[in-house]
Amino acid sequence: MKKNLLIFLTFIGLTAIFTACEKDGEMIKMASNPVAPTLTTVPDLTLQRPNGTQVLEFVGTPVDPGFQASATYYLEACAAGTAFADPVTLWSGNQCKSMKITVSDLNGILLKKFPADASTPLDLRLRAVLVVDAGTGAPGTGTNTFSYSSAVKNATVALYGLPRLNLVNSGMTQKVESALGDGKYTGLVKFDVTKPFTLTNPDAGINYGGAGNVLAVNGAAIVPPANGWHRLNVNVPSLTYEISPYMIGLVGSATPNGWDTPDQKMDYNAATGVWSITVNLVVGEIKFRLNDGWAWNLGFNKNNTGKYNDLFHDGNNIPIDAAGNYTITLTITQPNGPTEAGSCTVVKNN
Repeated sequence: MKKNLLIFLTFIGLTAIFTACEKDGEMIKMASNPVAPTLTTVPDLTLQRPNGTQVLEFVGTPVDPGFQASATYYLEACAAGTAFADPVTLWSGNQCKSMKITVSDLNGILLKKFPADASTPLDLRLRAVLVVDAGTGAPGTGTNTFSYSSAVKNATVALYGLPRLNLVNSGMTQKVESALGDGKYTGLVKFDVTKPFTLTNPDAGINYGGAGNVLAVNGAAIVPPANGWHRLNVNVPSLTYEISPYMIGLVGSATPNGWDTPDQKMDYNAATGVWSITVNLVVGEIKFRLNDGWAWNLGFNKNNTGKYNDLFHDGNNIPIDAAGNYTITLTITQPNGPTEAGSCTVVKNN
């Protein structure tokens, strides 16, 4: 009796195991015609400086590949009729039902490609990139991603030019701008400690100088604290200024200094918003970080490893598979940590 009971219980146990294995082995199948995301609502894009803090909301519907999937969404714009040959990313994130951006931020992004104080026809789309585990070797991993785009929406954007202060005698043409027109200016500028500079308001014809973070009309030239890229904030109503380092660099086992500081500093193109560097690398790994520290850093999205257009905070290291001379660019789509994000290109020159 005990023997028969043992055999019966063993049979039940094996049946449960095989049933579980069969369930675990079920294939997740993608629909033959996945439903692309849609861009359903586009706000009024007549942008005005007094409304700089107003939040605009774009609304979309998610991609449906036939199974429960994660995706990264990109709200993109291009000049009308150019088929997104040179798009600009307005927003990116892991959902698309409510995509929010302030008027001043949107204006600043679009000013990098389109003229101020003018109306420009645009094409807009919502693009979804499915998140596939790169470790599986499945289709959709690496550079051959599953990407689906919405139908194109047409809109006309009116951008406003920003009040500015020009840097005089800094060694290159530079400016800081006021997104809200409230006398508070900010921007990334490149300093040379041998070139003290002053600030001038080209509209009002007023010159500023200063020292010790105190601004003065017709004051002495400001002496930069260090070479390289810095963020300069100027508050004209309070006659103050602040300077803080803002240097994006490459770090990692593939770089000349390995994981140690100083990082390989990138240069910045203020007109395009792109950081770049040409550097000799060895086989290894790289990441991007700010001011030689880890509080702000970018690597491959941990859920989407292998995609250069999907860099996230604390992401995975980016591999360099062959030694040589490389030109690397970085476009920061979300500058504020700890949710910084961006995209990069890695091109081997020889």
